[in-house]
Amino acid sequence: MNYETILFSIEDGVARLTLNRPDKLNSFTQQMHDEVRAALAQLKADASARVLVLTGAGRGFCAGQDLSDRAVEPGAEGVDLGESVEKNYAPLVLALRALPMPVVCAVNG
Repeated sequence: MNYETILFSIEDGVARLTLNRPDKLNSFTQQMHDEVRAALAQLKADASARVLVLTGAGRGFCAGQDLSDRAVEPGAEGVDLGESVEKNYAPLVLALRALPMPVVCAVNG
């Protein structure tokens, strides 16, 4: 699968997932959530991977949620960020925890 906001590879038993929005300090958008979810599903199905290395491109690991991705027009009802946690972050943590391999975070910044 081709990804736009992450880099993902599996080589010699090592899976590498790189958050790849260095200009935005790798902050999450909905697209990045979707791509990470797909990469983790691919990883879980690949018996050749023995470890996942999770890192970020550029000078920072991850700045969290890109709030501009949740922006609304002035006067419109605000976005429920709790819903974003429930829909995106909780499943991400559970998916990482459910992997049958160690996860090593190479945190830069």
